[in-house]
Amino acid sequence: MKKILISTALLAGVLSYAGGFRVSLQGVKQLAMAHTSAHAEDASVAFFNPAGMSFIPSKLSIVAGGFGASNKVTFQNLNTLKSTETDNPLGTPIYAAIAYKPIDKLSIGFSFSTPFGSTIQYPYDWEGREMVQKLELKSFYFQPMVSVKMADWVSFGASYIYARGSVNWDKAVTQFGGTVNIKDEKASGHGFGFGFYFRPDPKLDVSIAYRSPVDMKAKKGTATFVAPAQNTVNALLGLNGAGQDRFTATLPLVEEYTIGLTYKVTPKWLISADFNYHGWERYSQLTLDFANAPIGNQADPTILVAPKNFKNSKTVRLGTQYAFTNMIYGRLGAYYDESPYSDDNFIPETPSFDSFVLTGGVGFKLKKFGVDVAGGYAMPQSRDVKNNYLGFYGQAKAKAFYFGLGLSYNAF
Repeated sequence: MKKILISTALLAGVLSYAGGFRVSLQGVKQLAMAHTSAHAEDASVAFFNPAGMSFIPSKLSIVAGGFGASNKVTFQNLNTLKSTETDNPLGTPIYAAIAYKPIDKLSIGFSFSTPFGSTIQYPYDWEGREMVQKLELKSFYFQPMVSVKMADWVSFGASYIYARGSVNWDKAVTQFGGTVNIKDEKASGHGFGFGFYFRPDPKLDVSIAYRSPVDMKAKKGTATFVAPAQNTVNALLGLNGAGQDRFTATLPLVEEYTIGLTYKVTPKWLISADFNYHGWERYSQLTLDFANAPIGNQADPTILVAPKNFKNSKTVRLGTQYAFTNMIYGRLGAYYDESPYSDDNFIPETPSFDSFVLTGGVGFKLKKFGVDVAGGYAMPQSRDVKNNYLGFYGQAKAKAFYFGLGLSYNAF
């Protein structure tokens, strides 16, 4: 039987302006300043560095927020000149965190976030339909954490990460004139994070943090084939009466290293900078192990290995805030985000571009309450697509913008 090649991006979410499928939307205030991390005014610091909780000026701090993220990818075949544009729905990443000091030197907290995930939607009859028609990812990080103030100017913090996720991916199987849906709603993984937060001078904050890899494991995934000759396909692939087979897979969500600085130039004006290093190199391939269907490309015909060939990448961020009054704050930022793969490894399921991003926003402080709004505009660089493994060639470009609303409450 002729093998069916299923090139998969299982669990790999897509935001075209991001390096890989990391979604840098975990704090509205932070986004307005290029998503920089060395800010310990409230519990939003918890996701970026648990050690920062020790420097929150309030004993109890609560934050929550959400974003709207719009992105489109356009692919053009240079031989036919046919152009295809995605019709992606609005992405809605969210976050929430709480930090509490039960005693002076100890802080405990909890962070909820969605650091990976989105949806990409191509026309179902487009030329790359055998690779992807639609891919939807949802991922959630739950992080309990603790921070200890080791001295007045330094603290250490650590967190445990429990991750849950789901994937819903459609692609065409033209050999049978049908489609396959790859789905798992209970993928999970575990990880950890830790960091140090320094305030050697009242004008200077320094944040050093590490977030570990998380292997997202899909243990009970379902592959559903739909074809005109359904009974024949079921018998050929060893499917059940509903045209389904089970599969397992593991997607590595990679580690992240961050160094952040915030310096108060004047009592009203501060400047922040971050350097992020992402360990994408460990995402060299993705393996799917089907229970029965002989649709793989290995000696065991039920195992499919798809090369990814990602490389480590960097992000450089610069942001600023100015206090117009004690109640109104203006913020601006810019950052450069590297794609973790070359043109030779461009993947339509996870389209990634080197991107320059401009951000800005306004914050309002009303005694114990804070309201923040932010927006960003991404300028991804177009790419020459030449993936020999997939037989996928042409040009790809993207555009993206996003906005967010965040609330904070420093109780006492």
